[in-house]
Amino acid sequence: MDIKTASALHRLRLISVPEALSFPALLIFGSVLSRISDIDYLMMPLGVLHGILFVLYGVFLLDVWFKAKWPLKKVVLFFLLALVPFGGLYGDRLLGRDETAGVLAARAREAARA
Repeated sequence: MDIKTASALHRLRLISVPEALSFPALLIFGSVLSRISDIDYLMMPLGVLHGILFVLYGVFLLDVWFKAKWPLKKVVLFFLLALVPFGGLYGDRLLGRDETAGVLAARAREAARA
């Protein structure tokens, strides 16, 4: 794995957890609280925050797709995980495994060259 692919995976991993937590926060604090009480001022900022994080997740996912040469099936899986509340947490776990495997493979290649 080259440095560009590793950094693309790392960026996707960094954004997956906040994106995964922003959706349930929007559902719980934004939607539910606005319906059961007079607290409706949280809906707009949480919606904007979640929207920005979701778009960034999509952009970073496309970046990983092109740089890491992922199959379409894997890209669709990660996109669907972004649609499920807390799905990005599982995606982060999978990305951690890919990132670790890539680092180990890069170290093995460097050791073989030396």
